[in-house]
Amino acid sequence: MRPIMPAALALILVALAAGADAASCRGRLDALGTARVLALDPQGVRVGRKQFPHTLDLGPREVVLTFDDGPVAGSTALVLDALAAECVQATFFLIGRNAEANPGLARRIAVEGHTVAHHSMTHPPTLAHMPYARAVADIERGIAAVERAVYGQSGGAPRVPFFRFPGFGQSPALLGYLEAKGFAVFGADLWASDWIPMTPPQELSLALARLAAAGRGIVLLHDSKLQTARMLPAFLRELARRGFRVVHVVPKGAAH
Repeated sequence: MRPIMPAALALILVALAAGADAASCRGRLDALGTARVLALDPQGVRVGRKQFPHTLDLGPREVVLTFDDGPVAGSTALVLDALAAECVQATFFLIGRNAEANPGLARRIAVEGHTVAHHSMTHPPTLAHMPYARAVADIERGIAAVERAVYGQSGGAPRVPFFRFPGFGQSPALLGYLEAKGFAVFGADLWASDWIPMTPPQELSLALARLAAAGRGIVLLHDSKLQTARMLPAFLRELARRGFRVVHVVPKGAAH
């Protein structure tokens, strides 16, 4: 019998653990849960009304939870714990160097059924102000680093062709580059401004007020922020109490 290669074994473990996680949530009437899965064809997609004219096809009180800048020791684990407690799936836009530094956390994100997406290698203040070749190299290195950390190998088409620009620092040339590569580019519809220091109750109040005004949309948070990790359990409970439903976005054709 041929031995199973490490990368293939990692994929098998991810699939098995994700299935076990889904089974543990079955019948959990007390949990917020994931209401539905949205399978997105990424080609040419640019979503998030803070940056683009259109957003995802969401109904009233439907939200997509997204987290940037991880994985980070400490805070990312707390975010994952909070999501698991409520049987919720989210999308994580990982920084390549953070995935290299914390491969166990990067793998845990995938193992627990979340979407692993991309956010550059080094998170420069804005890719748009870098020379084009350097910006593309930072994007490509980040994708490869995340793929290696999560799946054990890189090369070829990434498993999830979703990208978010650090600081939304995009340019027409970089948008065209990602479109040619078959990537969906994510902006956001609202955020909690969690890059500003505040207490978890203050962040909770701000996030809920903005969500009430928007009614639906892509929510941007940062799993790199401890204040967000500490705020998240209350935020998820409030989503359930207020009748919001969580939508999990995956690439079209992905197993889920």
